[in-house]
Amino acid sequence: MFADLAKQTTRTGEPLVPATLHRICATLRGALNAAIRNDLITDNPARRIELPSRPRPHAVIWTDERVAQWQQHGIRDKVTVWTAEHLATFLDRVTADRLPALWWLIALRGLRRGEVVGLRWCDVDLQHSTATITQQITCAERRIFIGPPKSAASRRVIALDRHTVQALREHANRQRLERIAAGHRWHDTGCVFTRTDGQPLHPNYLTHRFRRLCGLAELPPVRLHDLRHGAASLAHQAGADLKTVQDQLGHASIILTADTYTSVLPERQRRAPAATAELVLTAARAVRKQMKKRRNEYGDHGARSATLGAPNRPGNRETAGQATAPTPSSPRKDKSGKKRAASNHCPQRTDQARKSAGQVVGRQGLEP
Repeated sequence: MFADLAKQTTRTGEPLVPATLHRICATLRGALNAAIRNDLITDNPARRIELPSRPRPHAVIWTDERVAQWQQHGIRDKVTVWTAEHLATFLDRVTADRLPALWWLIALRGLRRGEVVGLRWCDVDLQHSTATITQQITCAERRIFIGPPKSAASRRVIALDRHTVQALREHANRQRLERIAAGHRWHDTGCVFTRTDGQPLHPNYLTHRFRRLCGLAELPPVRLHDLRHGAASLAHQAGADLKTVQDQLGHASIILTADTYTSVLPERQRRAPAATAELVLTAARAVRKQMKKRRNEYGDHGARSATLGAPNRPGNRETAGQATAPTPSSPRKDKSGKKRAASNHCPQRTDQARKSAGQVVGRQGLEP
């Protein structure tokens, strides 16, 4: 079966990606495990299937360099994310669209397309600026199905900003006019975003509509699901921690949020080295301030000695300006006439040398 699936192509003529094969295998493996529990079979043959690895894509930002490369050569990464300027341009262009609030929800809060078309008015609290994700709409063979969210973590409450709340209020007024115009043809499904007759939107409609809006806005291409990546990156750049972003997106694991759904935007990349350099410069200023304080207390030479850890006390030969490194003695002959090797240590001073050293030290005003 999987050998036949590997030969099939999608509607666009591309082969099935490894992620699709892995999802099919997971479904089959779960069904066969249920058959084992019901004593229908004794072994699960799906566990021996070897599939190609599915590398987890990492989103990249549409920087000016990547945009220029795409315009010249048509080369782009699989998962791309708009910058804040790109997203602002898109949201400004879709104000004349029939569903501007829908694009605000997806772009800023990162809702999946099935979650946004399955959102109901009873799950939206505009007074407290929240929306609860309790269901989603999926499609299979041109039919739509209403069911629970993707996972238990996907059932969540998200906060709404005041601009999205205002867009939802305007959308409610527009939908009320559409219901009056439809009359008896209106289907009261309770969904926030519907067709002009009240029927729920098809998830694929959003994909095609978004692609068309991107072309009209003359922006670098991104997928509809890439807006979810962008919402995570923008929230992280705005100061939200990874746990908050995880709850916003409805991920069961924070690893998925960190590795896949958060990209480092150019502004954050520039702030990181600047903050690191400022940390080092602050430490350098503190060191200079400490050295200046010691110089004022002990003088210039005392500050250097204290910084280097050398004791600044009377009797220190370095303080007195004398050399500290011993001078190796020249070879001398013993009574047998043989030369003795030069010692590596300073020989014992004679009494006359001690007196001379004492006189020199004494002239400098120090204890001999």
